[in-house]
Amino acid sequence: MYDLLVVGAGPYGLSIASHAAAAGLSLRVFGRPMASWRDHMPRGMFLKSEPWASNLSDPHGRLRLDVYCAGRGVTTRHGEPIPVETFADYGLWFARHAVPEVDERTVTRVAPCPGGFEAVTDDGEALRARTVALAVGVMPFVEIPTALRGLDTSLVSHSSHHCDLLRFHGKDVTLIGGGQAALETAALLAEQGTRVRVLARADRLCWNDVPPAWERPWWQEARSPHSGLGPGWRNWFYSERPALFRRLPERTRARLAATALGPAGAWWVRDRVEGAVEVLLGHEVASARAVPGGVRLEVVSAADGSPPLALTTDHVIAATGFKATVDRLALLSPDLRADLVAAADGSPEVGRDFESSYPGLFLAGLVTASGFGPAMRFVHGATYTAGALVRGVQRQLRVTPLDRTVPKPGRRRRRETLTDARG
Repeated sequence: MYDLLVVGAGPYGLSIASHAAAAGLSLRVFGRPMASWRDHMPRGMFLKSEPWASNLSDPHGRLRLDVYCAGRGVTTRHGEPIPVETFADYGLWFARHAVPEVDERTVTRVAPCPGGFEAVTDDGEALRARTVALAVGVMPFVEIPTALRGLDTSLVSHSSHHCDLLRFHGKDVTLIGGGQAALETAALLAEQGTRVRVLARADRLCWNDVPPAWERPWWQEARSPHSGLGPGWRNWFYSERPALFRRLPERTRARLAATALGPAGAWWVRDRVEGAVEVLLGHEVASARAVPGGVRLEVVSAADGSPPLALTTDHVIAATGFKATVDRLALLSPDLRADLVAAADGSPEVGRDFESSYPGLFLAGLVTASGFGPAMRFVHGATYTAGALVRGVQRQLRVTPLDRTVPKPGRRRRRETLTDARG
């Protein structure tokens, strides 16, 4: 029986595995390394985060993105975005140097068993571990507007479903959303000869400013410090103090996790969208139906109740984000999933070391944003998560001997466990 099973091999899973290996834990890591960046982002995209805020985490901080790039003759600079392909290759390099062998099979089921958990892979092998860390990224939480659900995937897809946009060359595509995914995807489509429009509920598009210079007068830094999520004290708090964020009231945390750093395009995409992409603001899709050759959308005003518009398009791409709720953790057995305490926004509650309400089950990434803040939506949050989570695993291994059955907690006990963990 292993000490720890890490499910997921993206930035969070690889960072957790690096810290766990350095701590001497026996572990297995499952998942296709950097799958989201290799399989679910179109070629030509860039990271929105600064290069220095896009590091995976090893205990000694030696395997940074700038170190990887320097070894290949590439210079990383503040204010210059990094191609997604470069970041994916960096993650693979990190895995080779900091993580035990990654098993690329998919874990399809995690269930309680005597002494811990049993995980089943897609080819039927069962493994047991005393603790589990779920670092499943964003793909289980894809969110598509209600009006578009039920249509065939040949007509409607999510922005995360595409690593190659060439299939849309010469076609008509409608993007739903006003954030980076919608705007950068629209720019790439327009640049390859696709007729594309962006449909957004907001009455205007928001654009991030060009970041201030890295070196600047002290008074400018004091007024608006750099942080892993952008300049400003509020962003600094979100990115650098997740432990303090967790002490905020639950509903405040849920609200901030959902609204902070709202939809906005990177400054380097703006010129590629304005004047090149049709934008319909203040509208949303009320209904959609398949028609010969595409999709017919009924679009209504989000504000004034004006008569609906009818649009016909070859394909709709919903760049509408992700909703990390307990019910979407489908790889957990039904009894385990049902036993998790949910926060105000439907995401699973986590204690101070990222342990869920079920002892020994740890969570990482987007699914913990309402607990530890908006940083958990970005690579930058992996550094804090990896250290804190592995410390929590070590604590759990000490209090749960190998020959002891992990109990299935009742609802009252789960609440008590969370209270105790928060300290």
